[in-house]
Amino acid sequence: MSLLIGGIISAILGLISLIFCWSAFLILIKGAFPIFLLLGGALAIYVGLDELQEKIREERQRQEEKLAKAQEEIETIRAQAENYKEELKKLKESKPDTI
Repeated sequence: MSLLIGGIISAILGLISLIFCWSAFLILIKGAFPIFLLLGGALAIYVGLDELQEKIREERQRQEEKLAKAQEEIETIRAQAENYKEELKKLKESKPDTI
C-alpha cells in the first residue's frame, strides 16, 4: 500500500515540476532528441546486421544439411552398386557359358 501512495505522490510532484519548469524541460528534450536518434539508429543497424548474419547462418545450415543428405544418398547408391557387382560376379561364376 505504501508503494502505491509513494507512486501517486511522485506522479503528482512530477506533474507539478513539469508545469513550472516547462521551458527547461523543452531544452532538455531538444538536447536529448539527437542523441536518442543516434542511439536508435545504431541499435537498428546492429539488429539489422544480426538478422542478416542469422539468415546467412540458416542458409549455410540448410546447404550443409542438403550436402549431408546427398552424401548419404551417394553412399547408399555406392553400396547398392557394390551389391549389384557382387551379384553379377556370382552369376557369371555360377553359370557357364553356353555359347
